[in-house]
Amino acid sequence: MTSEKQVGRLAFRVEGNKWACYYAMADTMEGAIWMGSVMMGIVQDRERKEMFMNLMRSALKDFLEERIGGKVSSWDEQPAPESERSGSA
Repeated sequence: MTSEKQVGRLAFRVEGNKWACYYAMADTMEGAIWMGSVMMGIVQDRERKEMFMNLMRSALKDFLEERIGGKVSSWDEQPAPESERSGSA
């Protein structure tokens, strides 16, 4: 029997002329950890946007695996809560 535990999420947010990524708990941005950001003009290209998202996923996976001492096997990606949506990026 495998025990699954939700350990947080990636939150992408438009902040001025940048697209920022944070590691946050499932239902709040309180205490979120900034992971990185990129100029919005760079991620207007769909392929580069996916590359940035994949980089952040990979970095978070490594970080979590080191912290929990185990494998992160899957992502349960869900849309951001309505209060966090900007309509862009």
